[in-house]
Amino acid sequence: MTKSARTVTNWARNITYTAAEFHRPDTLDALRALVAGSARVRMLGSGHSFNTLADPGPGGVLLSLAGLPPVTDVDTAARTVRVSGGVRYAELARAVHARGLALPNMASLPHISVAGSVATGTHGSGVANGPLAAAVREVELVTADGTTVTIGRDDPRFDGAVTSLGALGAVTALTLGLEPAYEVEQYVFTELPLAGLDFPAVAASAYSVSLFTDWREPGFRQVWVKRRTDQAEVDFPWAAPATRAMHPVPGMPAENCTGQSGVPGPWHERLPHFRAEFTPSSGDELQSEYLLPREAAVDALHALDAVRPALAGVLQTCEVRTVAADRQWLSPAHARDSVALHFTWTADTAAVLPVVGRVEDALDAFGPRPHWGKVFRTPAPVLRRRYPRLDDFRKLAETLDLTGKFSNAFVREILGG
Repeated sequence: MTKSARTVTNWARNITYTAAEFHRPDTLDALRALVAGSARVRMLGSGHSFNTLADPGPGGVLLSLAGLPPVTDVDTAARTVRVSGGVRYAELARAVHARGLALPNMASLPHISVAGSVATGTHGSGVANGPLAAAVREVELVTADGTTVTIGRDDPRFDGAVTSLGALGAVTALTLGLEPAYEVEQYVFTELPLAGLDFPAVAASAYSVSLFTDWREPGFRQVWVKRRTDQAEVDFPWAAPATRAMHPVPGMPAENCTGQSGVPGPWHERLPHFRAEFTPSSGDELQSEYLLPREAAVDALHALDAVRPALAGVLQTCEVRTVAADRQWLSPAHARDSVALHFTWTADTAAVLPVVGRVEDALDAFGPRPHWGKVFRTPAPVLRRRYPRLDDFRKLAETLDLTGKFSNAFVREILGG
């Protein structure tokens, strides 16, 4: 399939791709030929990007792997799954669960592609749960000349190859580690105060915990607590249980969300916030997210509380989660246990960008690292100082992609050099 990239749908409707062509090859050989024959290439995952990370620029080629035959090869003995680059988490989860196995964690949306998620540092929640990239055991890439390179955990390049911003090649397959299937109960609590918040205790009260607020008043309007049924019972004395099913964005229908009220369900039907068959989040939005050292959580929340009036007019909801440290060189959780502050904004770029600047100013003292696929204004020189292995990643990119075929303006600015 070939068409103008300007017709490609993106979650962030403010993004217009400037690529000359969009292709959705249906065979691996066709993908290799397109990559080898193009001067500039970027990969489009599920389109869940709110900046120009995926845009190859004028004259470039935008590629989607969604047309390739979907692969979800489960090895029950090894407890792994090999999944092709265009598969989304909802499809993967169903295939894995059918074999009695599970992923250790999922993001709030099951609608997003596996390859795109791990390439940008996407995560779920839980004090012991790393980003989605933590499950990766092996990466298969089609590199600039159309050949395939496989990089496993015993390869010294591995920690640069998973969260790679698409700068190394087209990820055609990933192998992920699995565990035995489990069930999860989900509870929602309301009106958790910010004053006196014992954040470490709240965050560790269950397998996965998310706090939501619209910042119109101090504190949190909702807390979503996800308990694995093979772990301790939930004890949450800090807020009252919800009396009805809820959606994290005020005014949106709760039936779009995964089961609540403590009713047990399969892991893949409780760990995400949103059901795969419904519109996730609000569907008309911009997003930003910042990962900070977890020990700074309470101070950072008070810093946001101090700028509440600036947030209220353009914020739909703010989610607070925890992420365990990982080793990926470009992971926003690299080498530090993190608290993640996620903002779902209204779909008004002109109004949102100044507020994003206010948020970044408020959080600056804590060294925030933005999610690579969302809206941020942090200058590239500042970002480079916050990633101690960035020079190693730049060298890896230069080795695997000598001419910068998979780079673009966004990546070049971040890497510098």
